[in-house]
Amino acid sequence: MTNTTQIKKTDVLVIDYGVGNHQSVINALKILGYTYTVSFDKKDIESAERYILPGVGAFGEAMMNLNKRDIIGTLKKEVLENKKPLLGICLGMQVLAEDSLEDGLHTGLGFILGHVVRIRDKNAIRVPHVGWNEVNIYKRDPLFSSISKGTRFYFDHSYHFETEKKYIAATCSYGEEITAAVQHKNIYGIQFHPEKSQTSGLRLIRAFMESAKVK
Repeated sequence: MTNTTQIKKTDVLVIDYGVGNHQSVINALKILGYTYTVSFDKKDIESAERYILPGVGAFGEAMMNLNKRDIIGTLKKEVLENKKPLLGICLGMQVLAEDSLEDGLHTGLGFILGHVVRIRDKNAIRVPHVGWNEVNIYKRDPLFSSISKGTRFYFDHSYHFETEKKYIAATCSYGEEITAAVQHKNIYGIQFHPEKSQTSGLRLIRAFMESAKVK
C-alpha cells in the first residue's frame, strides 16, 4: 500500500488508485530531490501535507477504483475542509470535475465545477490529442510562475475539462481552445503530463511543491 514499511513524513503523497502512471511522477520527484510516499491508505492521506493524483485510462474506472478503496470521503475532508494542496495530472485532473461523458455518464469528485467531454474532431484534427502543444497561460501563480510564454507540454487524451473561465489556468489550441490547466484555491489540475515534458514539466512540479504550503 505504501513504498515504505512504516508511515513516515515525506514531501508529498502520490495517491495510488490503480490507474496512475506513478513511476514517471516518482522519477520526476526524485530528480527534483523530493521525498514521497505512494499509497491509498487513509492514514497516509490524513497525515500527508499535499497530494499528487496521477492518472491514465478511463474516467469510469478511475472513479470505481476510488470508491472501492473507500478514500473519497477522506480526500474531501483533507482537500476541501483542511485545504491541503492537490495536483491532478491528466485523468487525475479530469476526475476533479463534476462528471464525465466518457463511455456513459460518470460522477466525478466535484472538487471543481465542470464537465469532461470528448474533444470535437473538427478542422481535420485527430483524436486522441497526442504530442507536444503550446499552452496559453491565464494564471501564472503558482504553477506557471517559471514557465515562459510559448512553452510546449506533452499531451495524451481524448476528453477534456469544460469549466467556467474563472477556474481555467491555461488552455491549448487543438481544433478549438481546450482546457490545459485548472485552478481553484488549493486545488490544481493539468491535462498534460509534466513528468514527460522535460525541463518545463519539472519546473511546474517544483512550483506546485514549493507553493503548496498548508495554511
